[in-house]
Amino acid sequence: MTALTWDGTGERLYETGVDHGVLYLPDAGGAYTSGVAWNGLTTVTESPSGAEPNPQYADNMKYLNLLSNEEFGCTIEAYTYPDEFGQCDGSLEPSVGVRVGQQDRKTFGFSYRTKLGNDLDGSSHGYKLHLVYGALAAPSEKAYTTVNDSPEGLKFSWTVTTTPVEVGTIDTVTYKPTSLIVVDSTKVTSASIQALETILYGTVGVDPMLPLPAAVIALFTGTITEATPTAPTFAANTITIPTVTGVTYYIDGVAVTGDVDITENTVVTAWPDAGYMFPAVSDNDWLFTYA
Repeated sequence: MTALTWDGTGERLYETGVDHGVLYLPDAGGAYTSGVAWNGLTTVTESPSGAEPNPQYADNMKYLNLLSNEEFGCTIEAYTYPDEFGQCDGSLEPSVGVRVGQQDRKTFGFSYRTKLGNDLDGSSHGYKLHLVYGALAAPSEKAYTTVNDSPEGLKFSWTVTTTPVEVGTIDTVTYKPTSLIVVDSTKVTSASIQALETILYGTVGVDPMLPLPAAVIALFTGTITEATPTAPTFAANTITIPTVTGVTYYIDGVAVTGDVDITENTVVTAWPDAGYMFPAVSDNDWLFTYA
C-alpha cells in the first residue's frame, strides 16, 4: 500500500477543444453508412438527464432508491453545417439552392473529437472520440443582425435528443441500449483507435461510416480481423452476391445474399461485420445498370 498523492507530474489532466465533427445519415436498415465532414463546429454541450432517485419506503423507513432511466442529449453549435444536415433540420431541397422548411426531421449519427492535455504534453497529450447515435435535432432560432462596427458570424445552434440503440451481450456482459460511446486514445492501443478512425473518416475506396456500438466495442475487446470485400458479379439483370467471411452486402440498407434480380439501376454496398475491418484501400460499393 502507498499513500495518496495529488497533482503528480504528468497527472494534471484536462480536456479542451472540439473538432473533427462528422454527420452520419442512416440507411433504410438503420446503419449509419453515409458520413460527411461537419465544418465550423464550435461547441458541443453534452446534457445527460434522468437517473433521478425515486425513494421507496417500507417498515417506516427509507427502504431503497430506484433510479429513472438516464437519457443523453446535447447542444451543437457551429458557424455552418453540411448540406446533408438539412433533412435532419426539417428541410428538403426540391432543386439545388431551394429549401422547403417545416418538413419531417430525420435522425442522424454524430461524432466529434475533444483534446486531452496534461502538464507535460500540453493539449497534445491525447484525445477522446465521442460517438452519438439516434440523434434528433429540435427547431432552433436564428438571429440575423445588421452588419456593424463589430461584426460577428451567425452561429447556428441545435438542441439534440437521442434514442438509444442496442448494444447486446459482449463477453458475457449484457449492456443496456446506449446513445453515446467515448473512446480515450490514451487508454487504448494505437492500432485499435486507428482502425476506428479509418471506419469513421473513411479511406480511399471506402466511405466513412459510424459503426454500431457492438462493432465499436469489438475493435477494443478482441482481435480485429481484416476482411477484403469481393465484388458481386452481374449477368442478365441478376446480381450474384459473394460469400466473404466478415462481410455483409446491402441494397438500400437491407442485407442481401445469393442471387438478386433487379428492375432498375442498383448499388450494392459492403460493410464489415463486428470484429472485422476492410483494408486501407478497397472498394466497398458497386453500381449495376439495369438493361
